[in-house]
Amino acid sequence: MTSEPRVIDVPGVPRFEVAPHNCFACGTLNEHGLGLVLHVEPERAWTEFELDRRFEGWEGIAHGGILSTVLDEVMAWSLAGADNWGVTARMSVTFRRPASLDTPLRAEGWVTRARRRLVETAARVVDLTTGEELATAEGTYVAADETRKAELRRRYGFRGPIVAGPPDSVDRAAESS
Repeated sequence: MTSEPRVIDVPGVPRFEVAPHNCFACGTLNEHGLGLVLHVEPERAWTEFELDRRFEGWEGIAHGGILSTVLDEVMAWSLAGADNWGVTARMSVTFRRPASLDTPLRAEGWVTRARRRLVETAARVVDLTTGEELATAEGTYVAADETRKAELRRRYGFRGPIVAGPPDSVDRAAESS
């Protein structure tokens, strides 16, 4: 646990900084959480992690709810990378293979379409040792209004590039492949 701001540097992308907070997935103050280190880019986010026995479902494999949490997290932060904060309205997950505990995994999420205040996203979890895709997700997020976005930026000490939001009806599904 740390009360220091988390700095996220991605080569070629301006720096993001997030103040300590208690989020189960990405917070640095939650001693029972995942403590994910997120890498945020405009309309994309990713993390690499391993799950230990605390997150076990059936013996030796990660609980599906934990994988769903990680997928939700990278999709939600893909919005923030374009300064478009939001909350999950709907999410569907497809589990392709069990995720073994203590195995390096990578989760990545991206914006596929943005229409006014509804933002559609996709994500996946990949086993870094085999390259196998373990789970995929699609999500719909309701973007915050300008007042709420300013509150969230202040609350989380979010410092990063303010990227112009997408036009009202942009379809990025083809770009995400």
